[in-house]
Amino acid sequence: MATVTASTPRSLPTHLLRHRAVHKILLIALAAAVLVPLANAQWASGSWPAALTVDLTKPLGSASDWIIDNRDSHPLFLYFFGYLSNAVVISVHAVYVVLLEAGWAGVTALGALVAWRVAGVRLALGTAAAFLACGLLGMWVPTMQTLALMVVAVLASVVVGALLGLAAGLSRRMDKVLRPVLDTMQVMPAYAYLLPVVLIFGMGVPAAVLATVVYAAPPMARLTALGLQGADKGVLEAVESLGTTARQRLLTARIPLARKELMLGLNQTIMMALSMAVIASVIGAGGLGDRVYQALASVDVGAALAAGIPIVLLAVVLDRVTGAAGAAGAVDDSTGGQGRAGWAYALAGTVVVAVAGRLLGRLDWPDAWTLNIAEPVNRAVDWMTAHLYSGVPVIGGTADWAAHFTTWILDPVRDGLQGLPWWSVLLVVATLAWLIGTWRTALTAVLAMAAIGVLGVWTPALDTLSQVLAAVAVTLVLGFATAVAAARSDRFERMLRPVLDVFQTMPQFVYLIPVVALFGVGRAPAAAAAVVYALPAVVRITTQGLRQVDPAAMESSRSLGATSWQQLRQVQLPLARPALLLAVNQGVVLVLAVVVIGGLVGGGALGYDTVFGLAQGDLATGLVAGAAIVCLGLMLDRVTQPTERSKRKGA
Repeated sequence: MATVTASTPRSLPTHLLRHRAVHKILLIALAAAVLVPLANAQWASGSWPAALTVDLTKPLGSASDWIIDNRDSHPLFLYFFGYLSNAVVISVHAVYVVLLEAGWAGVTALGALVAWRVAGVRLALGTAAAFLACGLLGMWVPTMQTLALMVVAVLASVVVGALLGLAAGLSRRMDKVLRPVLDTMQVMPAYAYLLPVVLIFGMGVPAAVLATVVYAAPPMARLTALGLQGADKGVLEAVESLGTTARQRLLTARIPLARKELMLGLNQTIMMALSMAVIASVIGAGGLGDRVYQALASVDVGAALAAGIPIVLLAVVLDRVTGAAGAAGAVDDSTGGQGRAGWAYALAGTVVVAVAGRLLGRLDWPDAWTLNIAEPVNRAVDWMTAHLYSGVPVIGGTADWAAHFTTWILDPVRDGLQGLPWWSVLLVVATLAWLIGTWRTALTAVLAMAAIGVLGVWTPALDTLSQVLAAVAVTLVLGFATAVAAARSDRFERMLRPVLDVFQTMPQFVYLIPVVALFGVGRAPAAAAAVVYALPAVVRITTQGLRQVDPAAMESSRSLGATSWQQLRQVQLPLARPALLLAVNQGVVLVLAVVVIGGLVGGGALGYDTVFGLAQGDLATGLVAGAAIVCLGLMLDRVTQPTERSKRKGA
């Protein structure tokens, strides 16, 4: 017994030393013991050293001046960007004219019949109801303007994304080259690249379409590459054995096998393009986005909601239609000629309805059929503001909540981060990234964070980081609690689904209006808008992860007498760990996506710099702040999402 007792204290440290995480911490501590004194001796100040910053104001200012001076005379603008701009304008105008000539009845019939051919009668009725609702809200013409813009933008995004995905899917080297490019395109705030697009193309439709393409093409590229890389090797070998060429194998095997991924890419591209509808209105896109943006300027919640609802309806309809096409196929191969005949009947029906509308003089939506929801909505908002903004007994008003959240959470987190020495922030980032990933993950995260200091925006970046961390914490608490309830109740999940659909597809600008009305202006309202935007994704991912836990494991724990709380804590949460980590990662990314929008309502920091750069035509300020947000997003992604290699080692 004495021998066993004596060996026990020695076995515990031995076991700990064998743990991989302990090895990583010891190595980081050793590196810190060597590097920190050197850094502190060279740069005693806790803030980022001025000697390590690079001023990009002069070169970016010179580039902006050159573009302005040569926009009307240089061959690059006259014979390339000019033709590209004209092609976009002509395409959008042509689609818009076709939609107007078809009339509200023809467009509604076309949407309903396409939905019927893809997914059946129920979705057809829902599609028809969605288009009719756009007319009832008095938004038929703006809806057609947005639809015309989205048709051209989505087609261009699909072509660009498919070509990039084709290159990445057929070449591993090209995949590695394109990956950081696609990351930058998707993480870079839209406001940051609106400025160079406006400098080149000016205000209007061409700039809006091209900005949308930059934002919406990456999902198509990623999913195209994923589908081509994941094609069944056995099928490809069988096709190759028949003596086919590389082009024939691509057209007859690889692309058909990647059909589901391609349709999912189309779905995501449409969603991303619609999410840009309001942001693109800032540079003259018009349509529904312009109505929402004007309502934001006047804090008119009713008008914003009347324009925001059609955007949501378009997003939901297109999501359901493209999702059904990807799952079941727009035309079932087994139907053969019957499927083609069905599409012919649908086209003929659309033409008949459109011609009938023209003969009856009913191309435009009748004014008598519109419903004004702005006034009752504004009255409701006024009542909520009067009764909830302040003076609520016991719990206080929303203004008090915002003030307390700022004083007790946002300020301490910001002051704590800004009070840390710059090298300690890099050390914490390296530790977290290495513990959850590999040394490459840690190096990427540290370089991304260091790049923020080099760009000269260290202090505002830490302010932005504090807002992101606080909003993510609130999002995860609310999201995990809601997801647990949804995973345990089918009825609650069914009730929650349309609410999440609305929250996830409603334009970000629309969130800001009621948030400002209830919480005022400042960093707390910006955080509240970020929570609303990120919450649906966290709830969906977590709910799905909890529901996919092995039923045998749940039944086994139940047979052993485990309570519901014990099942959740000891079975469901551990087994759903990958989904929970993905929910955290997506929560961080989506919260960061609203940082720039929050700059419009007092969020300050990098978001304000990006908005200021666009408003003032200051290319340096806008692009530097946008690049810093990209670096911040890259760092947060690396410290919240384990790599596949680290997952295998952890297993």
